[in-house]
Amino acid sequence: MKIYAIRDESVQEQKDLAYLLYYGREKQFYIELPENADAWETPLLLDSFVKRGETTVNSYWSKIWVQQRIVPIDRQNIGEILRDNHLKEYDEYELLMLAMGRCAQDDYYLVPINEKELPEEITRRFSKRIEDVLPLENHCLLVFFRDGVVKKCDLQKHFEKTRAFQILLKKPDYFQHVQMQTGGYGVAWDVNMTVSDAMLYRIGKSVPLTIEDFRNFATHRVINAAEAAEILGCSRQNIIDLTKRGKLHPIKTSEKSTLYLKSEVLKRNWQ
Repeated sequence: MKIYAIRDESVQEQKDLAYLLYYGREKQFYIELPENADAWETPLLLDSFVKRGETTVNSYWSKIWVQQRIVPIDRQNIGEILRDNHLKEYDEYELLMLAMGRCAQDDYYLVPINEKELPEEITRRFSKRIEDVLPLENHCLLVFFRDGVVKKCDLQKHFEKTRAFQILLKKPDYFQHVQMQTGGYGVAWDVNMTVSDAMLYRIGKSVPLTIEDFRNFATHRVINAAEAAEILGCSRQNIIDLTKRGKLHPIKTSEKSTLYLKSEVLKRNWQ
């Protein structure tokens, strides 16, 4: 992750107006705003977030802000511009760095900083980023946050009143494909179907469990076919046969392995 302070060259007091975070491998941008940000000082587009009381700009709008400061991809001579700057392809980050974020429309620019230079109010937000997420039934998510808190988040009402999420109500299986966003900033099903970490933290109900509890369960109570065969004193072929006949129910299957709940396998010995 690379971090840049956004400053204004036109004012004598070179204070940080916002912070741009860039995740290189995923090519994702995020912008963090100070809690006491002044909408009049904040760069255009970002000022609307300040007016709404939001302190984190999601990846979509952060990228839009970046794109407004660089040569557009549809510029007629874009190929020549890329060659002149020794770029093999159109890359928002590399183009942004050519002038350290400067553009003709304003006096804002970027200054590289490290994470230790970020204000405490910004780093505190990182503790509430998402560590992992588990889809449940009835459009609920079990969300693990970096501060150790685990919350069950019911998204049914949010989906019902938000048009972009209607497909998740019509196709329940699609809900199971939820992904954690880069940096733990939220969860997503598609580019226009995202829910922020802040919202999930706010609406979720705390669950008296930790992510370690789930790791321990997976370590000690989930087994593969070879382990199941050892418990039952049979061959792996017998395990495959039991599975085909519906006597054992795998919780996950792939070309290379099949996983079972240890408790179900042990119960076979009770019969």
